Amino acid sequence: MEKIQSTCNFCAIDCNLDFYVEDGKIVKTIPTPGYPVNDGFSCIKGLSLSKQQTTVKPNSLPKIRQADGSFKEVSWDEGFSYVAGKLKELQQKYGTESIAGISTGQLTLEEFAIFGHVMRNYLQTNVDGNTRLCMASAAVAHKGTYGYDAPGYTLNDLELSDTLIFIGSNPIVAHPIVWQRVRNNKVPGHKIIVIDPRRSETARNADYHYPLKWRSDLTLFYTLANIIIENGWTDHDFVDNCTEKYEDFAKFVKAFPIERGVEATGLTKEQILELANLIHDGKRVSFWWTMGVNQGYEAVRTAQSIMNLALLTGNIGRPGTGGNSVTGQCNAMGSRLFSNTTCLFGGADFGDAAERKRIAGIIGIDEDLLAKKPTLPYNRLIEGINAGEIKGLWLLCTNPRHSWTNNETFASAAKKLELFVVQDIYDTIESAEDCTVYFPVVPGLKKEGTYINLERRLSPMRPVLPRGENEISDYECILGVAKALGMGPAIERWETPRACFDLLREVSKGRPCDFSGVKWDELTGSHGRQWPYPEGRESEFADEQRRLYEDHKFFTPSGKAQFVFEEPLENPYPVTEEFPLVFNTGRGSVGQWHTQSRTKEVKFVEDVSLKKAYLYMNTKRAEENGVNEGDEIEVYSVNGQHARFMVKVTDNVQYGELFAPIHYIECNKLTPSNYDKYSREPNYKGATCRFEKVGKE
Repeated sequence: MEKIQSTCNFCAIDCNLDFYVEDGKIVKTIPTPGYPVNDGFSCIKGLSLSKQQTTVKPNSLPKIRQADGSFKEVSWDEGFSYVAGKLKELQQKYGTESIAGISTGQLTLEEFAIFGHVMRNYLQTNVDGNTRLCMASAAVAHKGTYGYDAPGYTLNDLELSDTLIFIGSNPIVAHPIVWQRVRNNKVPGHKIIVIDPRRSETARNADYHYPLKWRSDLTLFYTLANIIIENGWTDHDFVDNCTEKYEDFAKFVKAFPIERGVEATGLTKEQILELANLIHDGKRVSFWWTMGVNQGYEAVRTAQSIMNLALLTGNIGRPGTGGNSVTGQCNAMGSRLFSNTTCLFGGADFGDAAERKRIAGIIGIDEDLLAKKPTLPYNRLIEGINAGEIKGLWLLCTNPRHSWTNNETFASAAKKLELFVVQDIYDTIESAEDCTVYFPVVPGLKKEGTYINLERRLSPMRPVLPRGENEISDYECILGVAKALGMGPAIERWETPRACFDLLREVSKGRPCDFSGVKWDELTGSHGRQWPYPEGRESEFADEQRRLYEDHKFFTPSGKAQFVFEEPLENPYPVTEEFPLVFNTGRGSVGQWHTQSRTKEVKFVEDVSLKKAYLYMNTKRAEENGVNEGDEIEVYSVNGQHARFMVKVTDNVQYGELFAPIHYIECNKLTPSNYDKYSREPNYKGATCRFEKVGKE
């Protein structure tokens, strides 16, 4: 029996697992003991990865839709040639940007890079990813405050903090390993604080829960900042030496007296003062936010208001501190830094002439072939298809027919495409229903590459199972199309994931994310490596748990962190007489993942998950409307759509709110086409609605 260590490719924790393999089959899966991230622990999703060995179709070949609507199976070479020909044909007929790509946060580092190289560099077109749906707001916020998309913490900080504040974050369900680390915290008297409109699973297990009104976070954090400054609680030593724009910020937050905070949030004066005192009294305060913040109409400024509090109180760079974003998908950070979409490889600026020349030399192309500008964002791609401007789309490892906001707009777009390539493990996902080409690829158990987790740790994915006949990886699929396009010398250095990794190592040199000291073979079977890890200085960076900003140096031109702030915007979708309820969304259970295209294959998850879309309604609201547990209601959204849900009655949601799990296609039928103006991340938590009880049929 052979033991093979690899990385779970569900969430951004990137747990490592030991797979015991015999005769080409997994017979046992054990979370890797001693691995710094999960140390012998895993959630049900990771443990269920081995189920994919029996659920993914073996020996699959590409399929091309015929004139009569049927599919014809073809060889891989024929599939590559067909797609390459159509991509070039559409560009010649309609223009360079008439084709586009949408990827994911679940591919390997190398797959992001080669897809970005083919589409953004060689074809000079647009590619965005579903990381836009979860982490764009955090990335933009990091750049504005820290100077680079560089969250500074290590997961060990969860065990070292004496005051842990979770904002729009529910780790018990969404990130069980994060919660395990919280449970491991042995700091005497440590406090767990949750700021969330909903009494989530995490809120129910916290010491303090502040159930603020929907989308009042930004005003709350400015109010807290004002209280801290007025009481003389600012850490002036840190602020004066390590930050800029403090005086402007202090003047700005004077407009947020506690009365304004009370009015906006619905919290009492006593609650807001209590929270301010908890922050002040903490010696190691850590702020943790995730999708409840990122998926909003002013998400970037909200994230920066959280980091402002950390800066204001000197809770940066020390053990157990930080303004910390909790990432969603397994390689969202890899996508952000190396997909070539919003920045050149390694986080470089598209207009940086010296970096352009350096990167072009490393990857082996003419400098003029490098992408020249950031991609059009996800929403512009969908809008462009519906407007008739984009005629071809290549979709990798994501399911926007289900997950895109106001998802009927994607359903409409898919039908207008002349070329719609879906590359995925499953041909059963909703997005594949209208595809013109389907590329079947292997799951992570059969491929190799690298992931970067939420704490900047590079982890290896290594093949656990042998390939069957005709089975290829996402990387090989993209490479096949690249060769069919006639890229020639521009693709010569990209022949394997390992070769690509070495290119990216070289590209990362001198960048904040420098991992030039990480070797492919040394990464295999290791404890992973957090960036930075520069070549020639390995001994300086040998610790397995490393945080950034301990030296109080940031990545801005001045080396100082920035206070960034702005007057809160008017809510684009306020509650009205017609739409009096808030439609909130989030995770349903630990076992469910995104659109359930993967976890629905796991019998245990299916057994404990409801088959019908459901939502939670406040007990008083249900009583007033004659709604009982298990009744069905039709929900009408401000976006003009409606969908049916089964009701679960609870006091854990506020009277003015409905809460729906994201795992059912009905959920994002109702979310609005509205985006943060800086990150262009969808305002998933932003719909308002009304409902009608459905009579018994």
